[in-house]
Amino acid sequence: MKKPVDEIDFPTEVVREGKAQVLVPKLSAFVEKPGEYAPSKAPVFYNPVMELNRDIAVLALQAYQQTVNREILVCEPLAGCGVRGIRFALEVDGVKEVMINDINEKAYRLARYNVDLNRVSKRVIVKNMDANLLLARHSAPHKRFDVIDVDPFGSPVPFLDSAIRATRDGGMLALTATDMAPLCGVHPKACIRKYGGKPLRTEYCHEIALRLVIGCTATSAAKYEIGITPIFSHSTDHYVRMYMLLNHGAHEADQSLKRLGYILHCFNCFHRETTNTLLGHSGTCPNCNSKMDYAGPLWLGKIAEEDFCALMEKEAEKRLFKMKGRIGKILALVKADSSAPPTYYVLDKICDKMRWPVPPVRLVLENLRGRGFEAHLTHFNPKGVKTNAPASEVTTVISQLLNFNKNIGIRC
Repeated sequence: MKKPVDEIDFPTEVVREGKAQVLVPKLSAFVEKPGEYAPSKAPVFYNPVMELNRDIAVLALQAYQQTVNREILVCEPLAGCGVRGIRFALEVDGVKEVMINDINEKAYRLARYNVDLNRVSKRVIVKNMDANLLLARHSAPHKRFDVIDVDPFGSPVPFLDSAIRATRDGGMLALTATDMAPLCGVHPKACIRKYGGKPLRTEYCHEIALRLVIGCTATSAAKYEIGITPIFSHSTDHYVRMYMLLNHGAHEADQSLKRLGYILHCFNCFHRETTNTLLGHSGTCPNCNSKMDYAGPLWLGKIAEEDFCALMEKEAEKRLFKMKGRIGKILALVKADSSAPPTYYVLDKICDKMRWPVPPVRLVLENLRGRGFEAHLTHFNPKGVKTNAPASEVTTVISQLLNFNKNIGIRC
């Protein structure tokens, strides 16, 4: 009888990630031309860049387990080499069982080998099935999972309905979307087809992308009388990621749908506003009378819960992640974003249009707060400012800062 490792017929290497040691495709062996995306060329998908995503997933899972205060069942229906599910078993206290799955037979063999390598075979079950079929078999009461983590190459939409139905009442659904071109408005028709909402190519398109995916999830869940509550979301590198609690009941579904709406944007003066319906709106900017464009329907509610972020921060302090500093910064900024209104201003974008030099973000924040507005940095963009101030106030603050600094001889 062959051992799982004997069935792996492609170049591999062993890497360490978190507490896991896993055999993965040797990505350099599958690149034929410079600039090729190696993970998509390998026979089994593995992306080392997503280690930060998996680090944060470990924190979110631990925070959720602490919230429910019991053993939990976890499912990763698109597992690849299995590193994420194995890390859940090794690094999250209170995980009773993890089911990892991939339709790719080579991925199944590699994941099975990695489970044995990390000595977690008693708590990690490896399946070789279609992801939707696996989830459908766990959609009945008493067969559902506490946590489902859908981390696809591209859009999570093909797995969304089955993942929602297989998540228990009060469970957590985690989604990754890497198809940022449609979500950020480069291919708007593809976004409308997949997510049921119109994107917009603005300086805050990554936030729009995240809100489109959450909005799509809310709409899909409502069909089954399930409401959603985003408890942590972030936009990092080439993807958006969100963690949502699913609560059963028609009332919960209705409350979620009330948080859907539209963002209207003026490309002339940077004015933006939100509305639950486009009916009755003139489409004219109240600030400069230019025509406004819109994105949506999308999620207008909170993208994170402050208490859940605090739990993740506390847990992160105990961990020895390679990117601990970056993770801490993301958690702190997302916690601040949790209570902020939708959209943000990017100083470079405003100053480029006005042909002004860019002032320090710190000074803009201080001056907006001095005028009585909320203002803080955002994890979406290092030059972004989250504030409840209108665009005209932000532009005025920048202008006055530049004039003041010019008068006293300080360069911005």
